[in-house]
Amino acid sequence: MNALTVFQGFLKSSGTRGLAGPVLIIMVLGMMVLPLPAFMLDILFTFNISVSIMVLLVSMNTLNPLEFSAFPTVLLITTLLRLSLNVASTRVVLLEGHTGPDAAGKVIESFGHFLVGGNFAVGIVVFTILVVINFVVITKGAGRIAEVGARFTLDAMPGKQMAIDADLNAGLIGEEEARRRRASIAQEADFYGSMDGASKFVRGDAVAGILILIINILGGFIVGVFQHNLDMATAAKNYTLLTIGDGLVAQIPSLVISTAAGVVVSRVSTDENIGQQLVGQVFTQPLVLILSGVIVGALGLVPGMPHVAFLLFAALLGGWGTTLLRRQRDASTAIPVVAQVPVSLEAPEATWEDVTPVDVLGLEVGYRLIGLVDKERDGDLLRRIKGIRRKFAQEIGFLPPTIHIRDNLELRPNAYRITLKGAEIGSGEAMPGQFLAINPGQVSGALQGTATVDPAFGLPAVWIDESFKDHAQVLGYTVVDVSTVVATHLSHLIHTHAASLLGLQELHQLLEHVGKQTPKLTEDLVPKLLSQATLQRVLQNLLDESVPIRDMRTILETLAKQVPLSQDPLYLTSQVRVAMGPAIIQQLYPTSQELQVIAMDKELEQLLSQAMQTSGAQHAIEPGLADTLLRETRGAAERQEMMGFPAVLLVPGQLRDLLARFLLRAVPQLRVISQDEVPGFKTVRVTTRVGGG
Repeated sequence: MNALTVFQGFLKSSGTRGLAGPVLIIMVLGMMVLPLPAFMLDILFTFNISVSIMVLLVSMNTLNPLEFSAFPTVLLITTLLRLSLNVASTRVVLLEGHTGPDAAGKVIESFGHFLVGGNFAVGIVVFTILVVINFVVITKGAGRIAEVGARFTLDAMPGKQMAIDADLNAGLIGEEEARRRRASIAQEADFYGSMDGASKFVRGDAVAGILILIINILGGFIVGVFQHNLDMATAAKNYTLLTIGDGLVAQIPSLVISTAAGVVVSRVSTDENIGQQLVGQVFTQPLVLILSGVIVGALGLVPGMPHVAFLLFAALLGGWGTTLLRRQRDASTAIPVVAQVPVSLEAPEATWEDVTPVDVLGLEVGYRLIGLVDKERDGDLLRRIKGIRRKFAQEIGFLPPTIHIRDNLELRPNAYRITLKGAEIGSGEAMPGQFLAINPGQVSGALQGTATVDPAFGLPAVWIDESFKDHAQVLGYTVVDVSTVVATHLSHLIHTHAASLLGLQELHQLLEHVGKQTPKLTEDLVPKLLSQATLQRVLQNLLDESVPIRDMRTILETLAKQVPLSQDPLYLTSQVRVAMGPAIIQQLYPTSQELQVIAMDKELEQLLSQAMQTSGAQHAIEPGLADTLLRETRGAAERQEMMGFPAVLLVPGQLRDLLARFLLRAVPQLRVISQDEVPGFKTVRVTTRVGGG
């Protein structure tokens, strides 16, 4: 094992990386206090220049600002490093400057003689220009961009969080992806906030450089004349050249670091680095290149202009633009060869293949939306639909049928429709290339675009261009793309019609899946004691009222106990609901120990109980009583929602089935639970009454 291998292993250890920061800070502080020889100053100045170049190259090769999230800290450390080197070099210049121009090391001497030709007047001008460029142009611009970026990032955080929640609820992303996106949003806000403050370091460094230059020149002149008995001209020349060299050695790395800061905060996040963006967006437009070559060539023909330089660049631009234009024309005129297929004039016989089964779930799109579902174009909607089915299976408890997608030229170009067993259950329009800004109810301004409504939940919305996306998020809108709009609508309708999606085929697959875990229970119950048709009806009753059927073990065990008593699906459903009471209550009140419910007036309960007894098995409600009940219940549900509580009606067990079936369609936001379903460890508080004010 050689020394290089040992050194590489030392650098790779996590403990060594953890010590890098503290050791660097201690070295920086040490340089301010301890005297350094000229050779060590050469090493440290070279290290400072190398670090600045590395930082610039890293900033240009990142695809996203968060890939260089340590940049604010790097900015602070490099600023401290430059200032500490200024302090150390100032000490050497003032102590040894009378000995000659190499008193502070070869690096400072080279910058003082080679870059400015040994002329301290030229050096002062060059140094001043570098400071002005760094302070007035680059640092000020980068600081302003960081300040605006921090403000807009913080303002857009609520809208981005709501977009993540919408994707999560629609099943488009999982919990891990949602947490990753939330962490990315928080890191983005922290990064721009840190950059806003870190840009002040560079600005202060530029001011400090000017002050250090003046102090070193005056201090060196005084020390040289009064302490070392140099004549005024020699003292001014020696100390001014040393000071100029010192200032240039510090300002050039500072200018490079400031440029890196401007690149990081001003770039737009894409899948290309800054070099690829510049080449791809500036030097790949043939008409622009040709026109630029013509203009430069015309300037080169003006008398007195340097003809060779202008005409050379005109030829280069024109030649490159012509080459690109020729390539584009060749690509557009290339015609693919299509194989000739013989056409048979004889009409084929009808077969059973001509009988096309009706799709259980279907999505039909207009021709402008074909790109969203085209496999060859890697349509984003296809991936989202897979996520919808997976999310549905995880939440509801069974795998829904495959969603068949096809284009329909009878639809409007931007329209789509969703079908269930051949019948339309939802439709809408989507604008490819635009975004839907949904008003959740608390926005701070209006948007320019095409007004519409969210097809899934009916909220007011606006179709906007991509350029207004960030502005809409700042105003509080939830901004989603076209694929998310269609996918959210589809997910909402699938959940709404979950009962209709549970056919005998899906039930058979569900029983096979459950039978792998509880084979004995499944075999003894279905079909020996309970038919699949009755079990299907019970499960559909639960799904009709948005009760998931994930806990099939509890459902089957309850049915096994109750089947000997009755085969009535309504009775069996009520018993299953009682057994699943804690889960139902948990779904309605996820975090509350107290249940805020709607209750019925005692007199109204008695009237309904008498109506059930007199109507017998039909369980019908007299029309006048039905109108009153419907009106009172709808008003109670609205009052409950205005108070911020879920619209849940608590009734006696014998009335629950009747009221649930009667109110399910009329008051869709209402959930009816029986007193038997409430677990004993929950407390109940009546906040609204039906029929009693």
